[in-house]
Amino acid sequence: MEEQVKQRGKLILAIETSCDETSVALVEDGRKIRANIISSQVPLHRKYGGVVPEIASRKHIENVLPVLEECLTEAGVTLDDIDGIGVTYGPGLVGALLVGVSAAKALAFSLGVPLIGVHHLEGHIFANFLENEQLEPPFVALVVSGGHTALVHVKDYSTFELLGETRDDAVGEAFDKVARILGLPYPGGPEVERLAKEGDPDAIPFPKALCEKGSFEFSFSGLKSAVLNYHNSKKMKNEEINPADVAASFQSAALDVLVAKTMQAMEVCGVKQLVLAGGVAANTMLREKLTEAAAQKGIAFSYPNKILCTDNAAMIACRAHYLYEEGRFADLHLNGVPSLPLGKR
Repeated sequence: MEEQVKQRGKLILAIETSCDETSVALVEDGRKIRANIISSQVPLHRKYGGVVPEIASRKHIENVLPVLEECLTEAGVTLDDIDGIGVTYGPGLVGALLVGVSAAKALAFSLGVPLIGVHHLEGHIFANFLENEQLEPPFVALVVSGGHTALVHVKDYSTFELLGETRDDAVGEAFDKVARILGLPYPGGPEVERLAKEGDPDAIPFPKALCEKGSFEFSFSGLKSAVLNYHNSKKMKNEEINPADVAASFQSAALDVLVAKTMQAMEVCGVKQLVLAGGVAANTMLREKLTEAAAQKGIAFSYPNKILCTDNAAMIACRAHYLYEEGRFADLHLNGVPSLPLGKR
């Protein structure tokens, strides 16, 4: 049996319930996905125009065991084959986090295997290791999602320097708010991107905040407000609004700031490897702009496939594997921490 375990490799089971996706995954030796099951609540929250925390928590309770069973079935393993349990414990919605943490603690205790608490943003960054087998630190990561916008210098597998983050709205949050202004359905990010393809990105000169050189902080609240003011002003004057031009101009302003600050961060950190992470990493225009900018500076650039950009447990299992290798385990007092800072444990 021991020989079979060694041949199989180390299996980490991970649970991700930080927002509105219930996900359970099995990853072997840190980089090989055996199964990655994601149950999305998007249809449930769409009628509210965004995630309702209490509803999300209740749905996680209903979903977590069926998703776990489906994951084990797809991977062709049993709980007895598991070497460790990883779980997102922050940041995120506190009620949602607690469902995953409680399930993970119960599994770890009953199986007698280590419990590993994982930072959600670190998980997003580590999704790149699942996509790019040759990727190794050091590198700079641009993490962009509905809840986060940050530049991180990843010096090694456990050293993360936060270079800068958003002071207000995350870029994904700004996309969703602009979508609501334009009357687009939830989730708004993909809808704004789709509409922007039909518009002129130079049609409306929306502002770009915190553009001074050397600043790695972001602000998208003013940009969102500029879109709202433009929209309301046009309506009050009974002037025609071209939604595609609004979407394209907004997206261009937001992405230009992301790309410019990322390239500055690459220079300051003196590294030649860049990765993209988070839900907004699925944005095709952002990928294209960063690909072009990186090529001009001789920077290697990579990003996960779109499934690994969204919240998923495979990225959590990948991060948990490297914490397991370092013996950085949690005890059964592990709790959900909704505002967990990057690099804190």
